[in-house]
Amino acid sequence: MTDPILSFRNISFGYRTSHPILKDVNFDLRPGRITAILGPNGAGKTTLLSLTLGWLSAWAGEIYLMGKPLHAIPPRERGCRMALVPQAEHTPFEYTVLEYVLMGRAPHLPPLAMPSAADVKIAQTALEQVGIAALIHRPVPHLSGGERQLMLLARALAQLSPSSHLPLFTSHLLLLDEPTAHLDLHNKFRLIQIVRQLRDAGVTLLMTNHEPDVVLAVADDVLLMEGGVSPQFGTLDEVFTAAALSRIYKLSIRLVQVDGHKQVLWT
Repeated sequence: MTDPILSFRNISFGYRTSHPILKDVNFDLRPGRITAILGPNGAGKTTLLSLTLGWLSAWAGEIYLMGKPLHAIPPRERGCRMALVPQAEHTPFEYTVLEYVLMGRAPHLPPLAMPSAADVKIAQTALEQVGIAALIHRPVPHLSGGERQLMLLARALAQLSPSSHLPLFTSHLLLLDEPTAHLDLHNKFRLIQIVRQLRDAGVTLLMTNHEPDVVLAVADDVLLMEGGVSPQFGTLDEVFTAAALSRIYKLSIRLVQVDGHKQVLWT
């Protein structure tokens, strides 16, 4: 079995000393798999992504990236290994789409250095990969919500694109926070296809999501979260069950087969 790219060991965290949001979190992410983080609002899904990125420090436990303690890895190296696609991001200036995606190359550049022609090519390729290359010169404030989300994904892909000392994708982790929240059906389908392609290329993906159909469409593994309770981690078939979903969402939930695919129904 391959070594995990990310490991959480007995992680606990909270914003108040007496009320932990995350408690005894333990899981391993294996390379080339998609893990969906599922749970009600306030369960700590986005907080877990912030801990993974090193933006927050755990109360207890240790996080490992490629077998190394996360706190011992310099921020620039973490930026070459991990990238985030946030739910939304405020853009106060009229950057073009290309300029914005080029920001993803920052961890690969020396301080104050300008992007090279190779960096521009990487950004253009990322835009082609997510299907919005035609928007390359459009100002970011003029994008629709769906176009903006695909641009954020392109920036993350540009950030993870390898430099000379990193192998292609096999040691990279892509974090996505509610990536389908602002997408119409067509763009949601496109994003699902891109996510699957990245997984097949060896990228490891960790994504929060509230949409059961998306989780069923892409996830290999699931981290099922409840506020203040140790989360359950396992394969999709092990964890994504009617009983578990009914418990955490406090609804009567059923999983049914429609044309050979699982669907979620609730009452």
